[in-house]
Amino acid sequence: MLEPRSNLKPLQSLPLWPERCSAGTGNIEDDYQPMLDCYPLEDGQPHPILVIFPGGAYRFRAQHEGVDIAERFRRLGCHAFVVQYRTAPYRFPEPQRDAFRAIRLVRQLADRWQMLPDCLAVCGFSAGGHLAASTGTLFEEINADAGDAADGFDMKPNAMILGYPVISFGPNGHEGSGQNLLGEKLEAERKRYSLENRVGAHTPPTFLWHTATDAGVPVENSLMFAAALRTHQRPWGLHVFPDGVHGLGLAPEHPDIAVWPELARDFLRDQCGFPL
Repeated sequence: MLEPRSNLKPLQSLPLWPERCSAGTGNIEDDYQPMLDCYPLEDGQPHPILVIFPGGAYRFRAQHEGVDIAERFRRLGCHAFVVQYRTAPYRFPEPQRDAFRAIRLVRQLADRWQMLPDCLAVCGFSAGGHLAASTGTLFEEINADAGDAADGFDMKPNAMILGYPVISFGPNGHEGSGQNLLGEKLEAERKRYSLENRVGAHTPPTFLWHTATDAGVPVENSLMFAAALRTHQRPWGLHVFPDGVHGLGLAPEHPDIAVWPELARDFLRDQCGFPL
């Protein structure tokens, strides 16, 4: 597993829910408190928001896909937040509930740090890409209420950035992520939560990037999601780089791929109207 390069520390780490969440296994060591790590800009100027979901096959959270991404996008003019969401043994819909709750909490905090709540993009990698894509496709069916003031805020993102995402649990999908997320329900729910099947008229504009040689999560995942966006006439951009392994994050050793944050920034500016 790659270690993060950034030494950036969160200004705050906030619990997503009022109480620690039980995994339902009977083992107290499995219980977890999902957190929102806050990396806001503090220049007193209004900026867009990026909410980041690291990957890890719904089994762990790869930290190089969290704080490193936050630091880079802060340089590009975004307030950044990293979501430490629940993974196995927690099953669907708990990671998705964490994701939607995080979006609501960030919008609730908008006035504190001069954030633009209507310019909020999610960014996810690998299985974190599936989680990010869930926020743009499953917003009508997930209940993320906590019985507090945050429930009144919109939980659908304005845009999505998906890096080598797990999209499908079908033939070209990622079986391990499906097993970790859905457990014994995988066979019954495989098609339903293959998110290329859930794109619709209200799916947010989406920027995707992948490598053609990704052996962990095949590029077909991004291709299928892009094709579904095109079918539903939703704004999208897709960059497929010729070579590179799975899990590159910022891809610092690959100058040709390392431009993807700037490409994503340009997409948010030109296709979504974000002031970047």
